[in-house]
Amino acid sequence: MSLLFPTHPTTRPRRRHRRNHVVPMLIGAALAAPAIAVVAYLLWPTWQSQKPGDPDRIPVSVGATLFNVPTHAFRRKVQKHSGPQERVDLSYVYPSLEASNLPRHVSVENFDENAQPIDRIFVSISAHHDATSPDTRLRTIYPRYIDRATSSEDGLTTQPFRDNSPYSNEDLFLGTTPALLARCTRDGATEGMCMSERRIGGADLIFRFPRSWLAQWRDVGNAMDRLTMQLSGLR
Repeated sequence: MSLLFPTHPTTRPRRRHRRNHVVPMLIGAALAAPAIAVVAYLLWPTWQSQKPGDPDRIPVSVGATLFNVPTHAFRRKVQKHSGPQERVDLSYVYPSLEASNLPRHVSVENFDENAQPIDRIFVSISAHHDATSPDTRLRTIYPRYIDRATSSEDGLTTQPFRDNSPYSNEDLFLGTTPALLARCTRDGATEGMCMSERRIGGADLIFRFPRSWLAQWRDVGNAMDRLTMQLSGLR
């Protein structure tokens, strides 16, 4: 029976013999692993796919009139595309006129209970559909509601609207060199704001800015001239 069924001691040398082969293999693998890692690192591609950046300007057609709008000037993402649009809303840092859609950082340290001063000039481009032009309103509509009392300072004329008029609590400002026409609300619980319009082809450019900026009204007028030229290409 012992010849047919070997006893336990006869199997131990075979297992020991197998382990003798496994140990060198493990040692070899351990030594080869660093070399494989180095080769893989050297051969691995270092480039990465990058998302194409936005173009500097986007061509937009408003009222069948072409405007080249800086990519970062758009205030609404839904309007940030080329092609025909009924209206686009833009903003520029003043006075640099930099197109930046990044909000101003406000922290606990620099937060003020009072309203933060506005440092942007806002521009809306909208199709006018043959509505009354700004020049026509100045000649035929505004004179009906202007108060007779006028004042002028540093070349800027102020004409208040009557209290019972559609433009109650507003003043009309007129300047030359550069040409400026603005309708501004009066200061109250909030700072007064001004609106100045210009017609280019089938669209109206509507500028909005704080009334306090009129202390340097020539700078504001020149800024609107520059933005009009940059957007429309007109000189």
